[in-house]
Parts: sequence; C-alpha cells; structure tokens
Amino acid sequence: MQSLFDSINNLFAFIQPVSDAVWAFPTQFAFYSAIPIIGQMSMAVLLLLGMGLVFTIRTGVVQTFSFAEAYRIILRHHQASATGISPKAAFLLGLAMRVGPGNIVGVTGAISVGGPGALFWMWVAALLGMASAFTESVLSQLFKEKKDQEFVGGLPFYGRSLLGGKRYVGVFLSIAFIVYALFNLPAQTFNVFTAVGMIAETVTGSVAERQSPLYFSIAIVLVISTAWMILGGIRRVTRYTNVMVPVMAVVFCALSLLIIVLNANLIPTFFSEVFTGAFSPDALFGGAIGVAIAEGVRRGLMSNEAGQGTITMAAAAADNRHPCEQGFVQSLGVFVDTIVICTLSGFIVVIAQLWQTAPDAAAWSAASASRIGTYLGSVQYLTPAWLSDPATIVLSLCYTLFAFTTLLGMISFAEISANFISRSERFILLIRVLGAMVFVPFGAMTVLAGLELGNLWAITDLTNIVMVYLNIPLLMLGAPIVLKALAHYKHTRGGSFNSAADIGVQTAYWVDDLQRLNKRSDVSDIRV
Repeated sequence: MQSLFDSINNLFAFIQPVSDAVWAFPTQFAFYSAIPIIGQMSMAVLLLLGMGLVFTIRTGVVQTFSFAEAYRIILRHHQASATGISPKAAFLLGLAMRVGPGNIVGVTGAISVGGPGALFWMWVAALLGMASAFTESVLSQLFKEKKDQEFVGGLPFYGRSLLGGKRYVGVFLSIAFIVYALFNLPAQTFNVFTAVGMIAETVTGSVAERQSPLYFSIAIVLVISTAWMILGGIRRVTRYTNVMVPVMAVVFCALSLLIIVLNANLIPTFFSEVFTGAFSPDALFGGAIGVAIAEGVRRGLMSNEAGQGTITMAAAAADNRHPCEQGFVQSLGVFVDTIVICTLSGFIVVIAQLWQTAPDAAAWSAASASRIGTYLGSVQYLTPAWLSDPATIVLSLCYTLFAFTTLLGMISFAEISANFISRSERFILLIRVLGAMVFVPFGAMTVLAGLELGNLWAITDLTNIVMVYLNIPLLMLGAPIVLKALAHYKHTRGGSFNSAADIGVQTAYWVDDLQRLNKRSDVSDIRV
C-alpha cells in the first residue's frame, strides 16, 4: 500500500512547480518584477481584481443593489416549481461550496504569508468579486436548460453559447470543471479527517494513529454518508444543505463573536494591524505590498470563488422569476463568505499574533505550516481556560461540516456540469460514483496510509487558476448581455422577462410558452 501511494505522489511531482509557475506568471521575469508594486502581483491577481473593478463600474456598482434585492428574493415565500430548486436553496447550495475550509485555512494561510494586511486585500477582492459573481450567475440563469424536473447550466452552457454555439467548447469546459471538482475531493476528505482527529485529540488528550479504529471509523462513515447523499441527487443534497449550512454558519459566527467580545479591547488593534499591514507590511511577511495583495486575492479566491465559474452550476439550478435574481443572490453569497465569515477567522489569527514568538521568517513559516493548527492555536491563546477546549471542539466540528458540504458541492456541481456532455442516467450515475465512491475513498485511503500527498494538494491551486483563466474571457464576452438584463430588471422592477424580446438573445428557457413549444430544449444560440 505504501509503495502504491508513493508512486501516485511521485507521479504528480511535476504539479507543484507548474502550479507555482502559473500562479506567479509573469513575476518570474526581471523586467516585470522590477515594476513597483504591480511587479509583485501575478497576472491572475491582476485579472481577478481588474475584472471585478470593470464589472463594478459597468453595472453601476451592482453590489449596493444586491443586498436589498437578494434579501427579498431569498426570504420571499417561494416553493420551487416542478422544475428546479428555490432561490433560497440555490443560495445555500452555493454557500455550501463557498463556506468551506478556505474560510479558516485560507484566511490563516493568507495572513501567515502576507501578514495581517492580506485580510484587507481579501476584503477588496471580495467586494469587487461580488460584481463578478453577479455577472457569471446571470449568464448561468440566461443559458440554463431544463432536464426533467431539474435545471442544468453553468460555465459549459454559457461558454458554448457565447462562443458561437460550438458544442466542443461546452464539452471542453465541462471536462475541465469535472477534473477540477474530482481532483479537489481528496483534499476535502483530508480536511474532514484532520478536523475529527483534532476533536478526538482535544477530548482524549492523545493523538490517534492513522491506522487506529477512529480513523477507520471516520473513513467508513464519510464514504457511506457521502454516497447516500450524492446518489440521491441534487434535491437530496439541497435538503441537507438547507439545514446544515445555516446551522454551521450561525454556530461558527456565534462562537467567533463570543471570542471577539471576550477580546473587545483588541478590536482597535485588529483594524490597525490590518490597515497598516495592507500598505506597509512587516518584514517578517516579505515587507512588500504586492505580497499582501497577492496572498489576499489568491486565498480570497480559494474561499469565495468569485469569477472562477465554479458556483455557476448552483446559480443555474434555481427557479427564478428573472435571470438577474440569482445574480443578486450569489453576489450576496460572496459578501457573507468573505466579509463576514472570513473576517471572523481573520480577527482571531491577527489578534493572537502567534508570529511574535518566531525569531525569524523561516521559523514562522515552519511553525505555521499547519494552517488549521495555527488557527486553533490562536483560538486557545485568546480564550480563557474554561472555554478553550469547548471552543476548539465546536470550531473543529464546524470545520468538519465546512469540508463535508464543500465535498458534496463539488460532486453535485460536477454532475450538473456533466449534463452538458450527456444527460444519460448511466453517465450521470458514473459521475456520482466517481466522486462519492472513487475519489472520496481514495482520499480516505491516503490518510489511512499515513500520507498527505502534497503534490495532489498542489492540484487544487492549479485547477483553481485554470478555471479562472477559462472563465474570465467568457465573462468579458457575456458582459453586454448581462448589462441588458440588468437594465431590464431595473426598468421593470423584476417583471416578466423574455430574452428574445427584451434583450435580443434567443435562449432555451427564457422565452414565452409558445416559443418553448416550438423550440428544442437543447438550443441556446445567441442572436444579439
């Protein structure tokens, strides 16, 4: 078994340098890195920030419009029709994917590498990213299609339509997303084991071995529960996320706020550290603004996924009255994920300032290698003795649920994306089985074998940025259509929408009933 996993790890040994090179491009070149500030930021970072800024300006700062509209849409009494899920269910499904381990380890990693100022740049990236999330979600709604009692859509569907209706474009994008989702599963599986192991360690005071009954029990429960959820389809998954996402978010936020209240005297210090670090980083973290910006944007993407195209499947699955509605809803999801939840995590890590005990940058880098360990160490430092262990247990449980719901979201979205290639029940079942009964067990086996498969972890970073590079050009291309839909929404206050008549675009769903009868359900060519 050991030799098998060693072979797998060695097989992917090339991933880490490739991932680092793609994320860093073109900072490797001396002529570019010599440019003040900008030279420290990669093309990916500039594209994410630039795209968010462009969409913010072109939509008239749609973020300010999103709050009230999303709140109204989510809370209105709306049962999903025979086709699709409710806007609220789609919001929570998207949040299940967004609110994941990245809200803890992503934030901790950004601060560990870029300093407290990285959190400020996460805020900036998220606020701008709300406009990107709005754009990609509206496109998902516009080009969604009906499949029996469900809606399917997202990146492959609007990608095909925006690039002239070429089917091979959608197939390529669908395969890219499926690869992204499936290869992220072992990392999320590892996160579940890590969190449950920390709970057991806190309770018993001893570290469990990887080959212990505890770890075998975790593996069995995780594989069975994942398979049961996924094999039941999207509706079974949303019944779970509708309950668990609000519960875990509320519990996490409540406990984090309690820790903040107990350390209320340090709130001014928190903001001082964040704003000072954003523009004048400490030498321990590289002493460069570009490092803080790069880490903030990079780990912000890991958390909220705005502009990445990976939440578009949830946006397409919803039954909305107007395509812009889901844009407002998913835009709010970015705000909740980063500005609310990530900030709570960031407060704990920044105020604890565990790096002060490190003699130099190398020592801090080694000490903070375990992101979840650094986060929980910060929690224990800031809590009184009577709260330390309970807080560690509850936050570890939240981390477990974060990882599990992200895992469910990955497989569910892969299934929705796979519908572009084929809607055959056997093919969709194959995707479910691959996710729940191949990649999740594979992740469990790596843990039981005592391996962390660092090279496979690098695939997560690589697939994240590949999805960004695939999605950004499509969002730029589709922006004029989104702006027309937004203008219609504002003019009619979300009234009846017909894509052909109102924005000059022929779609598979957003046409009147007579047109639907005369159209094939798989047609979504653009005629602007």
